[in-house]
Amino acid sequence: MMRITPAVKHLLILNVIIFVGTAFLGNKFFYDEILALSFPINDSFNFWQVITHMFMHGDIRHLVFNMFALWMFGSAVELSFGQHKFLFFYLSCGLGAFFFNILWDYYNFETNLKILVSLGYESDMIINTLGDGKYIPTWVDVLGKDNFDQFIRTFSSKMLGASGAIYGVLVAFGMLNPNIELMPIFLPIPIKAKYFIPGIIVLDLISASTGVSFFSPSNTAYIAHIGGAVTGFLIMYFWKKNQFNKYRWN
Repeated sequence: MMRITPAVKHLLILNVIIFVGTAFLGNKFFYDEILALSFPINDSFNFWQVITHMFMHGDIRHLVFNMFALWMFGSAVELSFGQHKFLFFYLSCGLGAFFFNILWDYYNFETNLKILVSLGYESDMIINTLGDGKYIPTWVDVLGKDNFDQFIRTFSSKMLGASGAIYGVLVAFGMLNPNIELMPIFLPIPIKAKYFIPGIIVLDLISASTGVSFFSPSNTAYIAHIGGAVTGFLIMYFWKKNQFNKYRWN
């Protein structure tokens, strides 16, 4: 069994402490409004949430699944990178997941907002009404129920979890160890990392575009997963391309 490397160990401990601490406090406001990531135009948004949301988890299953993946793949990646470079990589992938997800949410939100504004509603009035937890019934007719539900859901969304950063770690593991065979829980057949990891990313892409969930809850931030994976790939590509100069890893 692979030993737990220092950075991975510290991340595991931090995630568990925050989960247990917030559960012990039982303060939903502290959990939802202070640490989890709110949509940036929502009054609940604070700048530190860009970092703190990476260490929050919705339930014990969410925590265990992410921490198992971090231990399983993160230690191998840290052994290749070293502690400091691994932490930089991990946090960068988490930030990449945030930016991808926020851009996607902004696109969807602004699309529906523009429709309402084109009908004479003022943008500030719409946002203030949503902020008060209210809406005008005619908005449902104008946008259609599905678009309206997405509009409301995006404004009040809470993003949390280490999954985006971990998807970046998965990509790094696959690029460093492409021919290692992995045994998925849901499909007990050995699959090489160079096929398995792109495969789960493709499934997330399908889920993001169709709403069909394969192995995770329907409220999963699939775009965040993709954002973390893309960020991880870009960093790995840059480092590998420049491995003989100052950017190389140990």
